[in-house]
Amino acid sequence: MGKKRKQPEKEVSVKKEETAPERPKRTLLGWKDKDAEVEEKQHNGDSPFFRNKEKLLVTCSRRISYRFRHLMLNMVSLLPHCKKDSKIEAKESKGSTLNELVELKNCSSCLFFECRKGKDLYLWAAKSPNGPSVKFLVDAVHTMEELKLTGNHLKGSRPLLTFSSNFGKDAHWRMLKELLIQTFGTPKDHRKAKPYHDHVFVFSLLDDHIWFRNYQISVPHNETDKVDRGGLDKMTLVEVGPRFCLNPIKIFAGSFGGPTLYDNPFYVSPNERRAADKRKKAGKYALKVKAKTRRKAHEQDNPLQPDEYADMWKGE
Repeated sequence: MGKKRKQPEKEVSVKKEETAPERPKRTLLGWKDKDAEVEEKQHNGDSPFFRNKEKLLVTCSRRISYRFRHLMLNMVSLLPHCKKDSKIEAKESKGSTLNELVELKNCSSCLFFECRKGKDLYLWAAKSPNGPSVKFLVDAVHTMEELKLTGNHLKGSRPLLTFSSNFGKDAHWRMLKELLIQTFGTPKDHRKAKPYHDHVFVFSLLDDHIWFRNYQISVPHNETDKVDRGGLDKMTLVEVGPRFCLNPIKIFAGSFGGPTLYDNPFYVSPNERRAADKRKKAGKYALKVKAKTRRKAHEQDNPLQPDEYADMWKGE
């Protein structure tokens, strides 16, 4: 028998190792991809990019009047990054209570509306827990319901903050400006904020008082009157409200207390004003009493002479 032919050896084909893509992580809320991980890192602060996490707590004291409560609710509707809480007793220990509440609510700032005697409104603006904080006296309060203005901007939109140029003249005004920016400024990527601007907060410094106004940015949307980029001449401002005036009393280094950084020398408390008005009215009454006393003494010193014609017609 013949020998078998040697068959050629089959070439063994080596397949290239293909690396399989990494499977996403499984979580309780579903599958998480890399983009979601990056967003979570930015949210937790692990990203090198700055993210504004400012949150504001807004609350008031007990026995607050209806006008001041409406003002507080107006501010809550204007600030989408705020959290509203129940009323707090306005005592000496309110500072520690508010600091604990701010920490529980995971906030970094606080606006506390404190009402005294049912007629005086004080506003505390504080950075928690390390400060600083400022106490204002609120005057010239006008709520949205009282004014009935024609402006109407979208709820939840981010406001533009504008300040008058004289805020940089003194150190305490510069500190108040920075505190107002961090308190009233809505963060850029906040979940409740709309991603555009259609109204502006105006803080004007006049006679050592801060005057607050809220304006809607009105832009014509017709094709013929369409505004070009940067065309501010066709934009108009329409006031929305509310209105109020802030008179700074004291600036503290801590949150709701601590060393006093600034004390307003021109501040006059409402109690002193009312006492001065009472003294003025009491002075008018004292002048009237003195005038009556002088009149009686004059009549006694100068009695009237008897009338010689008084009995002329009695006989008829």
